[in-house]
Amino acid sequence: MRTSKNRILTTHVGSLPRPHDLPGVITHASSVVEHPDYIAERIIRFADRCERKNVIASTDCGFSSQAIYKTEVENRVVWAKLATLAEGARIASERLWG
Repeated sequence: MRTSKNRILTTHVGSLPRPHDLPGVITHASSVVEHPDYIAERIIRFADRCERKNVIASTDCGFSSQAIYKTEVENRVVWAKLATLAEGARIASERLWG
């Protein structure tokens, strides 16, 4: 698994084993797009409890149903959520490393 010394990385949880330092900071179960500051706050709270260089922010689950492999949230919403995840990680990185 990749780590970083000066920024929070992002990923989709389905693509990696789920270690303790892979917090899901956006939800797949809602069409509400989380605010980047809220995401950054969640990342920072998590990073305060473990080694921040090992934290990789992610979704709390995938965006499709495993039963039918169909996206349950509209694609444009998924992309907006991922964009705010990246922005939240950027904000958290700036606050954590300056």
